Amino acid sequence: MTHINVLDPGASPLDYYGYELRRYREAAGLTQKQLGAIVNYTGSLIGQIETARKLPTVDFSERVDAALGTGGLLSRLVVLVLRSQLPSWFQQVAELEARAVEICAFQTHMVHGLLQTDAYVRAVLGAFDPTDLDDRTAVRLARQRLFEKETPPVFWSVVSEAALHLEIGGPETMRGQLAHLLAFEHDPRINVQVLPFSVGAHAGLQGSFNLYRFADDPTILYTEGYGSGHPTANPDTVKDGSLRYDHLRAAALSLKDSAELIRRVMEERYGEQRDAVEVPVA
Repeated sequence: MTHINVLDPGASPLDYYGYELRRYREAAGLTQKQLGAIVNYTGSLIGQIETARKLPTVDFSERVDAALGTGGLLSRLVVLVLRSQLPSWFQQVAELEARAVEICAFQTHMVHGLLQTDAYVRAVLGAFDPTDLDDRTAVRLARQRLFEKETPPVFWSVVSEAALHLEIGGPETMRGQLAHLLAFEHDPRINVQVLPFSVGAHAGLQGSFNLYRFADDPTILYTEGYGSGHPTANPDTVKDGSLRYDHLRAAALSLKDSAELIRRVMEERYGEQRDAVEVPVA
């Protein structure tokens, strides 16, 4: 077990976070138990985070920042901490997301991670491996904080209609997820288009992919394999991916029609009436 007195703040973002938390707490003259009482967390949890044995959350960081007057330091650090917990092969993707001015994503069978709800994330991540689900969920959701930046990226999501029908996590989870997509209906920076089944063969049959565009750097095309990511700035590959994405957006329903389809699927496939138990009439 790591001892707080020998915690190396340079060892990792998590160690640095714990070091700073302890430094600010002690400067305020508070014990772990006292700080826990103020922010409505246990003193034991405070100790675990200070010793880099437990991941902090965004909510925890915001509460402690307010309690200790850190100027928002921990809320800024927690983004780096959670990003560092992503699989090593995916950390580069999170950095691309954070730097991009425009993200164009195509998904073949599920909602993109940047638009997933807490319950949907848990269902996706826990489908095969339920271990450390709280921490893994927090890590994925933390990526969405890029939309809270002063100048967030423009996000285009073309998603196959299949993602609306693949029942991940059950009807309640899917209702919440589709309602979440509809919440962006009037947000010009987050745009969701559905590629309907009626399109048939289309430019994305090779699989899901993302395009990351930057203010000064070349565009990156990103695809995934099993347990690995494949970003490339090869001009020919990027040009091909960009052309494919243009065709996918053209083939997809308009933003308005996409929202109408999402709403219809949410009501007809995952409506409350599907959960009701029918009582036979005598």
